[in-house]
Order: sequence, then structure tokens, then C-alpha cells
Amino acid sequence: MTTVEAAAPISRKNYIVGMTVIAIFFFIFGFVTWLNGILIPFLRTACELTDFQAYFVTTAFYISYFVMSLPSSALLKKSGFKNGMSIGLWIMAVGALIFIPAALARNYAIFLLGLFVQGTGMALLQTASNPYVTIIGPRESAAKRISMMGIANKFAGAIAPVILGAYILKDSHILDAQLAAATDALARAEILDLLATRVINPYIIMAVILVALGLLLRFAHLPEVDTDAEEPSVGVTNVNKTSIWHFPHMIIGAVALFFYVGVEVIAGDTIIRYGQSLDIAMSSAKYFTSLTMLGMILGYIMGIILIPKALSQVNALRISAILGIIFSLGAVFTPAASQITMPFRDLVTFEAVTLTIPVTVLFVALLGLANALIWPSMWPLALNGVGRFTKTASALLVMSVVGGAIIPLIYGKMADIFNTQAAYWVCLPSYLILLYYSIHGYRLKGR
Repeated sequence: MTTVEAAAPISRKNYIVGMTVIAIFFFIFGFVTWLNGILIPFLRTACELTDFQAYFVTTAFYISYFVMSLPSSALLKKSGFKNGMSIGLWIMAVGALIFIPAALARNYAIFLLGLFVQGTGMALLQTASNPYVTIIGPRESAAKRISMMGIANKFAGAIAPVILGAYILKDSHILDAQLAAATDALARAEILDLLATRVINPYIIMAVILVALGLLLRFAHLPEVDTDAEEPSVGVTNVNKTSIWHFPHMIIGAVALFFYVGVEVIAGDTIIRYGQSLDIAMSSAKYFTSLTMLGMILGYIMGIILIPKALSQVNALRISAILGIIFSLGAVFTPAASQITMPFRDLVTFEAVTLTIPVTVLFVALLGLANALIWPSMWPLALNGVGRFTKTASALLVMSVVGGAIIPLIYGKMADIFNTQAAYWVCLPSYLILLYYSIHGYRLKGR
């Protein structure tokens, strides 16, 4: 892994500018990604879906990472990081605009197309930004830098469902009463048509912001990092390596990331619907994704303080996997009737609210804390020593985000077959695989 000293010299000013611009992108990632947590119950109602069908929201969004990551890598080799990021922002804007015809037609398939296009833009941005943050400074502190980016990402994720939920789910109790009182299919369809159009204005605003940011980036001074010129790193050498498949620690890392992203998406995107299924009012449930994101922010802060001086990246990954196992078991085995109330402050209006939270839901939120340092730790471990294969390796790692398309869908099917609580068993094997990688998988070397 190239350090700043080993690569072309980057001044302190350029380093700060580069990190600031990337932090803005990570904020965008978080805002757009974690809107899915509120879109799932919203579209479940508006389009009259089952739990399994509703989780195609995550499938459409994250499958684009698998489909588009390698093309994104090819584009970045021609355009460079900076231009590639601008293109990614504009693609995301197109995806946001697709929500307009989707809402007017109340057509779930068109909503999914918009999510796929947004995910395509995100895949390009992620393929560029994650290795950029890893490479722009010393390898041993890469997890600290990614943790800093993670705070921007998860803070956006904490406020996104609250902002969108306040607009599209306002007076949700009145809407539920109207739907229950609707005596015929036509009256019900009129109510749902009106509900669907509530997403139009927020997504128009999002599209305008994304276009503007893409234009601003064209004029920003973002230092380029030449990954093709990297030298072999200590620990894993790329001498005589002719293919990315000669780095088993990276390949297994991509597999582990597949399972990680699956459980990260489950922790953030199922928790609101889970609360609803336990008869928690939307006035409380809409904040549950924010609790998961705040758990992740706390974990990121701990990473910034502790890594690398007090905690190595591999030990951070190991501890995170163990916590994930413990919290998953807590979510499954805690009685659903066990509840607590806690004060909370709306992160947008700063209004004080009192939340009713089942303890099992609190364990799901705590998965955010367990998940926080997995992504920051996995990237430098997986990219260690790949040298000139960095862009291709990055594309494969980003392809692993397809776990967010598949594992939540398994959760949704299990929720339909069993119940929403038992469905959290799907998390346990994912954390066991991550624990294996932290103990042995990252050490593997090719021939």
C-alpha cells in the first residue's frame, strides 16, 4: 500500500482539500443510501407489498454495485478519480429524477429502476473514493481516515430518514385510518396515489444538489494518486503477480465484505419495519435507523481515537465481529414484549421526543456499533500489497456491496415465513465469516 511519502508528494493543503471533498461525498453516500430505511415501509404501503417484495428496494440499489463496479474501474482508468466522481454524481441525479414518473404512476418497477440508477452512480463514486482515502495517507492509519469519512456518512444516514420521513410520512396515523376506512378499491387507490406523489419534491431537490456538486467538483483541486506506479508493500508482495486472483487475502476479503454489507444494510434498513411489526407507532419507529447510525458514529469516533496507537486494524475487525455475534443473538432471543422508553432529540428539528423501543430493536440498533469499524478495517487489510492492481481490487471489493442486495432479501423472505424477529438469524453466519477473516483470512498469501 502506498503511503504519501512513497507516492507523488501531496502537500498538506492538497491533503486537506482532498479529504474535505471526499468527506462531502461520504455524506452524500450516507444520505442517499440510508433513505432506503424509510423507503421500504413507505413503498410497502404505497405499492401494497409483502415484506419480501419491499426488500427488493435494497436489491435494486445494491445489485448495481455488482453489475457496474468493473465498468466503473475501467472508466476510472481513463477519466481519473476526479472526473469519474463527477460522472457518478450526475448518474445519481438521473436516478433521483426517475422517481417522478414512478410516483405519478405508483409503479414499483419504475421506483426500482430509479434505485438501480442511483446505485450505479454510487458504485462509481465508491470505486473511486474508498481507495483514494486508503492511499492518500499512511497505510497503518487508513482505518482512521475511513472512520473520519464514516462519521460524515453515518451522520447523513442518521438525519436522512428523519428528513424524508417527516415529509412523506407526515400524519401517517391519519393515513392508516383512512386506508382502514376505505370501503372500495378505487377509494383506496386514490389515497395511495396521493401518498406516492409525496416523494417527488424531495427527489427533485436531491437531483438539483447532485448536479450542482458534480459541476463544482470539476473546478475543485483534488490531487490525483497514481496507483499504477505503486511499489510492492511489506507483508504481501506483488512481484511476479499477473492477476488480481493471485491475492487470496483480497479475494476472501471481498467475500467477507459481501456478508458484512448484508448485515450492515439489515441493521439500518430493516429496523423501522421491524419496529412497525412490533406495533410501535411510526412517530417512534422513524427514528430507529438514526439510532443505528448513531451507534456507527460512536464506533467511528472510537476508531479515530484508538487506531493505530492503541488498537490495530485487525483487532478492531476481530472485536467488531464478536460484538456482532453477541448483538445478533440478543436481537433474536430478547422477548418482543420487553420495552424501554428513552429521551431522544430529533436530529433535524432538535425537538425533544420520547421513544418507545423494544429491547430486541435496541440490539438491532447496537449492530451499528458492531459494524462501524468493519468497513474501515477491511479495506486496508484487503488492499494490502496489491499495488498496481489497486483499481481492479477496489472494483471487486465494491462489487461485494451486492451483499446488500441479497442478504436483506433473505431476511424479508424469512420474515414472511417465520416472523421479523426470527429473521435476524441471517446475521449470525455473516459475523462468523468476518471473525474468520480477522483471525486467518487476512494472512493468506498467493503463490
